Amino acid sequence: MRFEARFKPAPWLIAGGLACASALGVQAPAQAPAGTLAPQLTLAPASPVSVGSPSKPAAGAPAPSAPAALVLTLTQAAQRARANSVAFQAAVTAVGTAQDVHTQARAALFPALSNQDAYYFTQDNVYVANDGPHEFVTWGDVRETLDWGSRAAVRQARAGVALAQAQQDIASRGLFATVVQDYFTLASAGRKLATARQALADAQQYLKDSEALENAGQAAHADVIQAQLQVSQRVSGLAQAQQAQEDARLGLAVLLFPTFNQNFSVVDTLDQPPPLPPEPQVLASAGLTNPIMSSAKSALVQAKEGVTIAHAALLPSASLSYTYGIDAHEYALFNQYHRSNLGSAVTGTLSIPLFDWGANRAKLHMAQLAEKQSERALSSTQRQLQASLIAGYDQARTAYNNLAQLANSRDLAAESLRLVALRYRDGEATILELVSAQDALVLARDAYDNGQVDYRVALANLQTLTGTY
Repeated sequence: MRFEARFKPAPWLIAGGLACASALGVQAPAQAPAGTLAPQLTLAPASPVSVGSPSKPAAGAPAPSAPAALVLTLTQAAQRARANSVAFQAAVTAVGTAQDVHTQARAALFPALSNQDAYYFTQDNVYVANDGPHEFVTWGDVRETLDWGSRAAVRQARAGVALAQAQQDIASRGLFATVVQDYFTLASAGRKLATARQALADAQQYLKDSEALENAGQAAHADVIQAQLQVSQRVSGLAQAQQAQEDARLGLAVLLFPTFNQNFSVVDTLDQPPPLPPEPQVLASAGLTNPIMSSAKSALVQAKEGVTIAHAALLPSASLSYTYGIDAHEYALFNQYHRSNLGSAVTGTLSIPLFDWGANRAKLHMAQLAEKQSERALSSTQRQLQASLIAGYDQARTAYNNLAQLANSRDLAAESLRLVALRYRDGEATILELVSAQDALVLARDAYDNGQVDYRVALANLQTLTGTY
């Protein structure tokens, strides 16, 4: 927002305040109509909060054409944040890794096919392990292993994929809540900057009016001094508002861009708060789409399958291998006696664990402990979720209900300032009352802007548990 004041600059403004106002980019107001105390302000049309700061051209040089600022909506800002967030991309990577682990575990259920080609040369009459001085081997092998843990490993890997996806969803929702806070903090900082500029313009007008009343013998010099102090305070307040906007801009820029970029603006939609859904709808959404519960349930499934895998190590396992190919003194389909060199073999193996010094039983015990801990974690997560839902909904509801009260306080403060200004012109109010009314209006406007941000942040935090609605 941008405010333009329409009154003539006061020639008697104290040098320090005037110099500070000039350094902050505040333009002196134009001449006010005769007999008017309150400034005539023109509110510029609402526009996105600009956070770009074009550089000043060198003296005598033509002004360079600055690149157009990128205007971002909340949805676009969230998309950029997901693309540039290291934590979120790490969660995406974890999902891909879990899917690859599942593929490997599933592949263990199917027969494995391999091929082997070899040539063995041995000194004449010293055959040792070979069948002759020249031995050629080319065969294909199909092998299948049967045990009790392979299918459990697949189920465990499938639960790992679900766990990684839930963690990705948690990271996405948490990142969105962070973006919402930074996004609307920047929008609110732009509004507070406009309020600070208007407050300085008002203080300059009140200083002029106090001087005029003193010259007419209708006000004491103390009124002029108090008005000068108010101008100085408003100059300081404007500097603080500009610094707050700069800090908010830098914080959001770090989230949105891979290379540091300050030439962007955000669309101010604080005046369009989404409604808060009924509490039963929110609770139902949390029960269906809560990634924290999904993560805890998947971790429990993983732990249960870990027990099955550890128990399978105590049971017998079998493998079956079928081999077909050549194992002969010459690399040919037929030997010198016109007999086929091709042949096949079938091998079956049964492995029975007998004694391992208790290692496998220790692994089983560890898996059972992990299962118990996962059960406790799931129970704790359920309780924490219920408490967080109730607290989060209450916080969002309180923030939403406060918006109307804060807006009413802002309007009352504006009307109070208008009436006190009229009374001051008629000599019925003091400069302290006028200053107090202006301070109350600035506080009320800032409180309303903070209340709008608080509601958006509370709603975003609630949606980390329920999903968007």
